[in-house]
Amino acid sequence: MKIILKAWRERRGLTQAELSRRSGVVQPVISEIETSDKPNPTIGTMWRLARTLRCAIDDLIEDDLSA
Repeated sequence: MKIILKAWRERRGLTQAELSRRSGVVQPVISEIETSDKPNPTIGTMWRLARTLRCAIDDLIEDDLSA
């Protein structure tokens, strides 16, 4: 499973700082999620990010079914 937050953020034309301001998720956490340094963010964090990006939480997750 891979979180594809950066692709959605860029698709919406937002910087990490802007996404942080709009979602209430601090920028260092957004950076950690995007670089996979924080592979398991909380459901609350994912919900706030998805709501801000106008997508479903599932849209932010890419399954690796090829394994």
